[in-house]
Amino acid sequence: MAKKKNEQYSDDDQDYDEPNFDDPEGFVDEATDEELLGDFLLSKPCETDGVENVVVVDNIPKVGQARQEKLRSVIEKLFSTFGQINKEFYPVDEEGNTKGFAFLEYKNSENAEEAVKSLNNHRLDKSHTFAVNLFTDFQKYEHIPEKWEPPTPQPYKVQTDLYNFLIEPDGYDQYCVAAETAPNAIQVQFWQNTLPEPMELETRDRFTETFVKWSPQGTYIVTFHKQGVVLWAGTTYARVNRFQQQATHFVDFSPCENYLVTYGPTPDGQKIIIWDIRTGLEKRTFLSKGNMSRFRWSHDDRYVAYMGENAIFVHETPTFFLLDMKSIKIQGIRNFSWSPTDNIIAYWVAELVDVPAKVTLMEIPRRTEIRNKILFNVAECKIHWQQSGDYLCVKVDRFSKSRKDKKDSDVKFLGMFYNLEIFHMREKDIPVDSVEIKELILAFAWEPVGTKFAIIHGEPNIANVSFYEVKKGQKPNLVKKLEKKVCGHLFWSPRGQFIVLANLTMGTFEFVDTENDFVVMNSGDHFRASEVEWDPTGRYCVTGVSAWKVKEENGYYIWSFQGKIMKRVMLKNFEQFLWRPRPKTLLTEQQQKEIKKNLKKYYAQFESKDRLRTTRASKELLEKRAQLRELFMEYRTKRIEDYNNQKTRRLELRNHVDTDNLNTEDVEEEIVEFLIKEETTIIE
Repeated sequence: MAKKKNEQYSDDDQDYDEPNFDDPEGFVDEATDEELLGDFLLSKPCETDGVENVVVVDNIPKVGQARQEKLRSVIEKLFSTFGQINKEFYPVDEEGNTKGFAFLEYKNSENAEEAVKSLNNHRLDKSHTFAVNLFTDFQKYEHIPEKWEPPTPQPYKVQTDLYNFLIEPDGYDQYCVAAETAPNAIQVQFWQNTLPEPMELETRDRFTETFVKWSPQGTYIVTFHKQGVVLWAGTTYARVNRFQQQATHFVDFSPCENYLVTYGPTPDGQKIIIWDIRTGLEKRTFLSKGNMSRFRWSHDDRYVAYMGENAIFVHETPTFFLLDMKSIKIQGIRNFSWSPTDNIIAYWVAELVDVPAKVTLMEIPRRTEIRNKILFNVAECKIHWQQSGDYLCVKVDRFSKSRKDKKDSDVKFLGMFYNLEIFHMREKDIPVDSVEIKELILAFAWEPVGTKFAIIHGEPNIANVSFYEVKKGQKPNLVKKLEKKVCGHLFWSPRGQFIVLANLTMGTFEFVDTENDFVVMNSGDHFRASEVEWDPTGRYCVTGVSAWKVKEENGYYIWSFQGKIMKRVMLKNFEQFLWRPRPKTLLTEQQQKEIKKNLKKYYAQFESKDRLRTTRASKELLEKRAQLRELFMEYRTKRIEDYNNQKTRRLELRNHVDTDNLNTEDVEEEIVEFLIKEETTIIE
């Protein structure tokens, strides 16, 4: 019964019953503390609070007191690369030997997490591989159920077909075109190079923030974003995987497309991560402070190597441990390169005091030096492998005299001349031939399929282009010299024979057939063109004016291999044109030669297809024209009908004079002049 605010209950009041808050007999409370006090319990202190900066290093060597100082210095050297270590603790047993694990406390949790990612499973020696964990991870492992339950089967997901582009009946190639539509928003168009006109497959707006890149065999295309990079593949370019690394600015694929390398900036340099493409797992992380070169892969993905200070570091896949647990020490190394077909590294060493320069071929994994070439008075070397790995050319810049500048301590070279050192890789003892060039070499390029190479030498404005042929057991032979050519770049067709002599400053191009007396088939120009791209078949070539270079007249031209312009496309803010690569052919050299030899047998079949395609295109064009004419006639008839319906209104507006049928031949023209305005001007 309700009472007034100030009203008191008396003992005589029989209507009031005191409430009873006791649980009934046999009551069982099923509510847990987490359900009642979930938010409150989240703030409950736990044992791991305050130790987010601590890492536990397990499986370290168990050593006595005499060797503990050396063990500490080795571990500190490894782990201090990720940040400052404030404290370290090595538990010992009753005899004073380490127990095989240690605790390291970093300055902050970010350094600790980086150390765990990079050094977990790090191989110290043949008997010890680190197991590195955060101290806070142990709380996670406490709640593992004692009874194992099998995982729930997941429904099967149909995987996208990664290689559908290879089964196109007519073998048409694909390409992508990238253009900026808004700041940090790049539109990418995918096309198929069909005849008579290319066919657009798909357009993706805001597909990437910077640029795109195909994988070496054309299976994947990678896009760049603030959070990392994404791989796409299949008929609809579906997302295959994503790899998180902030501000990734460059990526590299392994030749067999098993691994992806991402490069991103750090406050002290750059962070390099190697990923497994199919699983998306991080395989290995490296931190570079500026003395590490780009990673370079062997042809079969078995090894990846980079150059550090006076050493080459070769890592094995899939563990990514150092080969034989040690680097290859090479004093004064300047550059190296893998053979495209064998596990052989070519590197060169600069001249030191009383020690000449040297080019060396080393076989991996045995680290055997299979060939050396001593060189004197060397300023610079460039390593050029032939695509088939049969030959290696080392372009050597040599000098007659050198002088050290007292002001900036730079060495200046005088009396420059050039040598091409040709290594015959398939011959016994790898003989080396030398070609001396007195003039400045502006460009060098091997023929991708064949035994020729081309060089541009002389002055940049008026240069000469020389073609050499290399044969087994013979010295390189000069087969042709084209004089007074204004070019600075060489672009061979992927199938050999045809080459483009390009001047990317003026935008001029010459197309040369190197198997028919080196005739210049055609010349053309594309003003301000900054890139040249051959398609995988060698039938088409593209030149482009990228917005990265200039902001006006952006677009691209598609040329035939004979130098005829097939298509001109002007595209605002055009940035990239990339042909989709293809895997290497499965046919042997003998089978390819047989096809070329019997090519005339297929002419009738191909010509029939071409005629049918042209007829089909003409038929489609006629049908389109007829449809447009029909639409126009329909529109014209409707307008005439409206005109006739409005005749009454026109008569009213024109004082009932029918001007529609007015005979203008009986009308005489009369000129009437009348005064409009009169002004008087007083001239003083």
